[in-house]
Amino acid sequence: MRVWRFLQRKIENQQTVEAFYELSVDIQKVRKLKGWVLHQFPAYTKEVAALLEDMGASGSIIAHVLAVHPEAILCNPEQMQTQMELWMSVCPNQRELIGIIEKFPASFFTSSNHHDNQRNNISYFQSLNLNKRIITKLMASAPQSFSRPVEQNQLMVSTLQQAYQELGGEEANMKIWLQKLLSQNPFVFLKSPEVLKQNLVFLRDSGFSTAELLHLLSKLKGFVTELNPDSMRRSLNFSQEIIGCSEAELRHIILKCPALLYYPDSTLAERFKGLLSTGISMSQIIATPTILELTTQIVNYRIQRLTARGYDVRTGSLDVLNGTKKDFEMSFGKLQLRRERPLFNPVAPLKVED
Repeated sequence: MRVWRFLQRKIENQQTVEAFYELSVDIQKVRKLKGWVLHQFPAYTKEVAALLEDMGASGSIIAHVLAVHPEAILCNPEQMQTQMELWMSVCPNQRELIGIIEKFPASFFTSSNHHDNQRNNISYFQSLNLNKRIITKLMASAPQSFSRPVEQNQLMVSTLQQAYQELGGEEANMKIWLQKLLSQNPFVFLKSPEVLKQNLVFLRDSGFSTAELLHLLSKLKGFVTELNPDSMRRSLNFSQEIIGCSEAELRHIILKCPALLYYPDSTLAERFKGLLSTGISMSQIIATPTILELTTQIVNYRIQRLTARGYDVRTGSLDVLNGTKKDFEMSFGKLQLRRERPLFNPVAPLKVED
């Protein structure tokens, strides 16, 4: 028996290999990254492909899913059917589910050992009247949250709700607030409720008012659960020293840019240095501290594009540099339009008094 198992580990499952070739799966990539899957018996390659095809997946999507997550073929048809039923209880349609599987195949093809926990957690989040899309995002981005006992998630939710109420949050807005928080950071459930409490105590002791704490809890995108007092203390001390401001002034800056709390001092040092080396002043950074959320590489690239258009960031507002790539392109486009639009139309007839 042991000899047979050893031989199985050494010999590739030819049915799997042939099925992969038929489905145009990048088998060399599979061999390189997850070759052990090709040695497994039994495997359900054709069954996985048939399930995805029945749901509307194209051949290229099926090949992609099996190349990046070949472990999918180890799920038997019964497991896959149960998974589809669980996901369809919160997913609007099969087309959207295929989109999720394409991006997060490991979240869909999971162990059957977790089905009961998944089912219980789905029911719990539905009982909170959370939007189905939020639940789907949680399942896709943080599947571990659904694999663990529902009691652990209930404890974290009750801790968040209690903190929200104690900080003056309105009951009527709690559902929207919770949805936004979970949407921004699906991994919030993987943290300890005690960490959240400790961080809030630290921030309160640092001088933030109740209203300001609620603002941070809402704006930190859940990072307040990923921090700890020691890391925040180092970041605060470094920021205050390099900016040269009072504690009250620093709190005001942090309310505009909570990133100062969770970036380590080494990252902050690099970004301050990068900004100042371009000729940007500290007063400009204080006026637009969210510029610190961008990497030095991104800032330099945007400055080069603006400089080529004649915009001097040393004298202008940093708002044009700020935001996502989409935000910057919009600001850049408006700036370019203002420069190219003529002040008057030389061929237009002049309006004169009769």
